[in-house]
Amino acid sequence: MENKTVVISLGGSLIVPDEVDIEFLSGFKKLIEEYVSKKCRFLIITGGGRTCRKYQAAGRKIADLSDENVDWIGIASLTLNAEFTKIIFGDLAHSKVIIEPEDLKGIEVPVIIGGAKEPGHSTDFDAVEFANQIKATSVVNLSNIDYAYDKDPKKFPDAKKIEKTNWQEFRKILPEKWDPGLNSPFDPIAAKRAEELDIEVAILNGKNLDNLRSYFEGKDFIGTVIK
Repeated sequence: MENKTVVISLGGSLIVPDEVDIEFLSGFKKLIEEYVSKKCRFLIITGGGRTCRKYQAAGRKIADLSDENVDWIGIASLTLNAEFTKIIFGDLAHSKVIIEPEDLKGIEVPVIIGGAKEPGHSTDFDAVEFANQIKATSVVNLSNIDYAYDKDPKKFPDAKKIEKTNWQEFRKILPEKWDPGLNSPFDPIAAKRAEELDIEVAILNGKNLDNLRSYFEGKDFIGTVIK
């Protein structure tokens, strides 16, 4: 893979599964640096992780919060993760976290970190919008699961993994609407938008960096592809 721009939705569960995952982030950084040396560019949108969940849960116990307020808590936590990720990439990264897709114009650095714009959806949606802005045809969704399933495998032992599917079929297993803190393989609002824009999404377990390398290289990989 050379001279390519890759859009990554980096799940907060990888950045902060409980505490900040230094081992994962160090390995992820080295992998991205390796492909930067091959003239690749990366647009990385970060999630909120356990920090987000803790604050959202605490807020709901203390006060009667609206969904919008809960979403703003999520945005604040993922902004922290975005700033942190930008800083650890040092001079490779653009000096500011990008919020508006239109602000990508004219930026030539190899690593750009994106943040959330507004309530009502997840960073999956932001990744799709950023991909559309730069005319990318695919998004890599990195989380802590190997595959998407037709139902929650933690609750249903007969859940079936999905290796390849289309958006019409995939959206049937997703909730109808977005809720803050939703536990879903992909944001339903983002799924609808990706279908409209004809953007392919690959869902991979980000902890397996060798598997991510296989994806980068166009080799067989473990994960779910929706297109």
